[in-house]
Formats: sequence, C-alpha cells, structure tokens
Amino acid sequence: MEKQKKAKVYLVGAGPGNKGLITVRGLELVRTADIIVYDRLGTAEFLSEAKDGCELIDAGKTPGGHKMTQDEINEVLYKKAAPDKILVRLKGGDPLVFGRGGEESLYLAERGVESEIVSGITSAIAVPAFAGIPVTHRGINTSFAAVTGHEAEKPETATDYAALAKLDSLVFLMGVKNLSEICENLIANGKSPDTPIAVIERGTTPQQRTLVSTLAEMPALASKNDVRPPAITVVGETVRLRKSLAWFEKSPLFGKKILVTRMRNQAGKLSKKLMELGAEVCECPLIKIVSKMSALDILKEKNAIIEASFLIFTSSNGVELFFEALLEAGFDGRFLSGKQILAIGPATAESMRKYGIIADYVPDSYVAESLLPYFEKIKPAKVLIARAEQARNVLPEKLAEMGHQVRIINAYKTEPESSYLKENVAEIRDGAFDLATLTSSSIADSLADFLEREHLDPDLLPVISIGPITSERARQRGLKLLGEANVFTVDGLSEMIVQTLGRSEPE
Repeated sequence: MEKQKKAKVYLVGAGPGNKGLITVRGLELVRTADIIVYDRLGTAEFLSEAKDGCELIDAGKTPGGHKMTQDEINEVLYKKAAPDKILVRLKGGDPLVFGRGGEESLYLAERGVESEIVSGITSAIAVPAFAGIPVTHRGINTSFAAVTGHEAEKPETATDYAALAKLDSLVFLMGVKNLSEICENLIANGKSPDTPIAVIERGTTPQQRTLVSTLAEMPALASKNDVRPPAITVVGETVRLRKSLAWFEKSPLFGKKILVTRMRNQAGKLSKKLMELGAEVCECPLIKIVSKMSALDILKEKNAIIEASFLIFTSSNGVELFFEALLEAGFDGRFLSGKQILAIGPATAESMRKYGIIADYVPDSYVAESLLPYFEKIKPAKVLIARAEQARNVLPEKLAEMGHQVRIINAYKTEPESSYLKENVAEIRDGAFDLATLTSSSIADSLADFLEREHLDPDLLPVISIGPITSERARQRGLKLLGEANVFTVDGLSEMIVQTLGRSEPE
C-alpha cells in the first residue's frame, strides 16, 4: 500500500536581499509554492516569482512593530501545512542564522509536521562581500564571529564582549539601535578605539550605503548620516581592504532605479542585464496578450500557409504563439518546408531557432521596412506575415505595391495593462525612477495613457526607446525621451541606458 503523504513545510532562506542570491532549490520552491509565509526583509524581490493563485501571507516584523508575533507565525505554519500543499516559509538570509528557523522547525516537529531547511546566503557574509570587505583574509585574521546586535532577552544569553574582543573580525546583525553600546563595550573589553569598523546599510541592493570609521568615532558618524535598519556592522582589520576591493558600488548603474515595462515573459533578460549593471529594477508590464491564435486558426489558414512562398515573423511573440498553435494542430516545422522564412530582428530569429528554424534572412535594421529591399528583386509571390493584430501596415502595403500577394495572420492581440504600474504612482510622483524602458509603440501608448489618467507630468518618468518607430510614438505622445538604442535589441537598450545614466569611470 502506498505510504500516505505527510504535511510538510519548507523553510527557505531568500538570501540578503539581492535577487541573484537565492539558491536554485529555494527559487524552485518559491515558484511552485501554494502558500508563502514571508518576512519583511530579503523576500520582496521573490514574491513576483510566485505562481498565479499562490496564497501570500505577510509575517513581516519591523523594529517596534509586528504584523504577527512569533507564536502567531508558528501557529499559521502549523495550521496551513497540508499534504497536498507546498508551504514555503520564506525568510531573509539563512533560516538558521538569527532567523528563528530552528524555533519554527521545532514547533512543527512537536506537532507531527515535517520541515525541510533550504539554506540561504547569510547577510553576515554576503553584505560585507558586496562592500568589498572579506570576513576572513590570510595574513590578517584567523577567526570571525557573527553576532546578533539585539539586546539579550535573558541574562544568561547576554553577549560576551570580553570573548568577542579577543577575536579578529566581528559581524553584527540587527545592531543599528545598539551601535553605540556595541562600540563602547568592545573598547571597554580591550579592542583599540582605532579599530576599523564599517556599517553597511541595505547591503547587496542598489540602495547599499557604506560608512567606514573607527570604533570610537562610528556612533557619531552613523547618527549624523541617519543610518537605519537593515544594516550590518563589520569590525576588524579586513575593513581596510574595502579601499581596494569595493566593487558593487562602482557598478555603472549603481543607485539607479529603472522601470521595465515589457511583458513579464519578456522582461527577464532586460531586467537581469540592468541588475548586473547595479540598477534597481521594477517590472511593470504595460501591455498584455488578450488573445492568441489557436490550432483552429492554423487549420483555417492551412492552405494559405502551404501556398505561401515567404513567411515573415515580426516579433518573438509572433514566433512563439504561431508555433504553439502549429504544434497544437498536430504539425511541426516540416509543415513550413519549401518556403523562405524571414525574421525582423535577432531576438525573433533566436526564437525561431528554438523550434528548429533558421531564418533565411534577418535585415541589418530591425524595423519592418528594412525587409523591402530584399523583395525588390523577387518576382511577385505569396507572402504570409504572422504578427500582432495592432501592428503597423507599412510592410504589407508596400509589398502589395510591389505586386506581391500579402496575407496577414494575427498571431496575437495585446491590450494596455496598467494594474502593476498603478502600485507605483506615489514613487513616480516623487521622482523615484530615473527612467522607464520602451520596447514597442503600444507600450509607449499605454504609458502615455496611464500618465494622463493619473495626472502625472511625463517629465517625472523619462524614457529610453529601443528603436526609431517606438521613439517617434513616444514623441507624438509627449513622453520625455532621453535616448534611443543604437542597436535595436535588449543589449543595445542596456548600453544606451548606461550611456545616459551611468558613470564614465568608477568612483
């Protein structure tokens, strides 16, 4: 007889806040979870990865205020655990490094609920690394300790500063409130007042800020600069290495906040590129696909597809939705044999390769009109164009003027999508974004319409465009255009953003 499945809770470490620092296993669980109970710090970036219908439960704690007590969190985990549900307890950093994961796991075990610990990268190591401070370094230190900066709840667990003062390097977590006491106690127990110390605020994120001083002077410096949680404090001689090893804060787009407006299934590559360059990225799709071609559409157009000598794809979406429908109808790439297949842009051509099709021609310029010279020397033929319903008619009209028989297949239809952007109205009004990206004319229209509805000045959200057609629409709609990609691709767009916002040389 098959063994009955038991309720299980996954305690997942989300890492220190940077979206690239979650483990492969952790991200897999976030994406498949039915329920996520999440903390305030280090988890927000991953909630958008949750699948549709996932129940999100905010268990965040702030200094001086809790949405749930620890006892309430324990009880929620116990009551929500079920054999047919994937329940993820998403915690910043590592669940077992000052994360109370051990308490939660014990509470569940005592009530017969299994748990799996998925380790995360602790901020005690990652945050100093992002500030250019190694917690260990040969020839400088042979030990380091991670210490909670909170006051002890019981005298017997109070911090042993006499023991800590003898160690080479110390990393204090959650110690902003008690920074003065930490420095004073270390000095009182033998640490030199001149010992280097760094306080790193919002480490591993584009808002990272690092202050360096000495034990004697840091409390006044931190107060003067209004340091706030979350922040990590590093004490020891390895702090001096920051001058040579600091790297993250020298990234070209460090400290910049960029709104990426592509559809979610396409935003990933651009967002990843910008984050690698140091930017903070907010994904807010401004269009959505509301209908797409089906197997029935393929069958209706079967003869037209067979008879066409040329098939043109104008976008990656068109490729993917066309082939999805083709496969659903029971056909594969062989159905397209005998015809030339053209792609507008390298991204479109790359999407074709996923289905085993190599483009016969990709124009140097990635706009529809760039295909026209290719057809000038070709005798009138049947041309099939798979595209978005709202696409411009320049290409089919010009081809018809040349004598070609043109048939359009609407592979999909898009509509404006503003629900995500509506959550950012206050930030836009405050000028929080350095710019927004525009990758199509329809996105430019959607953004302009949204700004008008919300009575927001377009100057508050300047834009950079992926190409001339999109740029022209942005100008027509009154958007503040900062620049246009020299190469009409995601990489070209990223390069233009760096040219516009980035530093020419690291500081």
